[in-house]
Amino acid sequence: MKKLSAILLVLIFVGNIFAADVTADFSAANKLYAEGKFSDAASAYEKILQTGTQSPALWFNAGSAEFKAGHLGKAIAAYRQAELLAPRDAELRANLAFVRNQVQGATVRESSWQNWVGSLTLNEGTVLTAILFWLTLGIFAVRQLRPALVPKLQGVTRILVLLTIFSATVLGLQAANHFSNGTAVVTVAEATARSGPFDEAQSAFTARDGAELSVLDQRDGWVQVANNAGKSGWLSTKLVSVLPGA
Repeated sequence: MKKLSAILLVLIFVGNIFAADVTADFSAANKLYAEGKFSDAASAYEKILQTGTQSPALWFNAGSAEFKAGHLGKAIAAYRQAELLAPRDAELRANLAFVRNQVQGATVRESSWQNWVGSLTLNEGTVLTAILFWLTLGIFAVRQLRPALVPKLQGVTRILVLLTIFSATVLGLQAANHFSNGTAVVTVAEATARSGPFDEAQSAFTARDGAELSVLDQRDGWVQVANNAGKSGWLSTKLVSVLPGA
């Protein structure tokens, strides 16, 4: 027991040190941004992200630094990662829309239903559905234990059942959108999509920095994509940032 307690204390201590280091690095990156050293700030934010640290503020600041450094694709990718964690942040959505307006050429946008189901994070949708499910289960338990209350609980039962079904349906759409509808954001000035997953393949189409393309398949360092003009091709993963759905 004492040994276990000692191990836990060590883990807590190490965790606190790690958190302090991340906070210091984040502050240093913010300072670089405030000084107008946007490329350096972007690199500093990226270094923090590589540790596995995730937060809307970190991704948001990384996106702003990349945009100021002239990297539209990297900015869009960072803002979209932040949006997955904070889908209702008005400033974030405004910044994302502004950067998207700077992108040239064909690009893919979320449909209205994707925007709608994306108003909650996947975790939020899961928690909401679970709460409604257990409330519904509780109501049915009360109806079994107290038959006299059944007439009074008819309306509440009906509403809870409908809300649970609705919430579960939306959660299913969220999951399908998140895990099936990936997006590849071009992060170089110009990327040539090819007819096959190899450098010698014929050119299919060209995408500009910041273009968002639907992911169709992935294979050995290549990703098959399609733009909103109906053209498809293969891009090296070195040229894009691959994101999950909204």
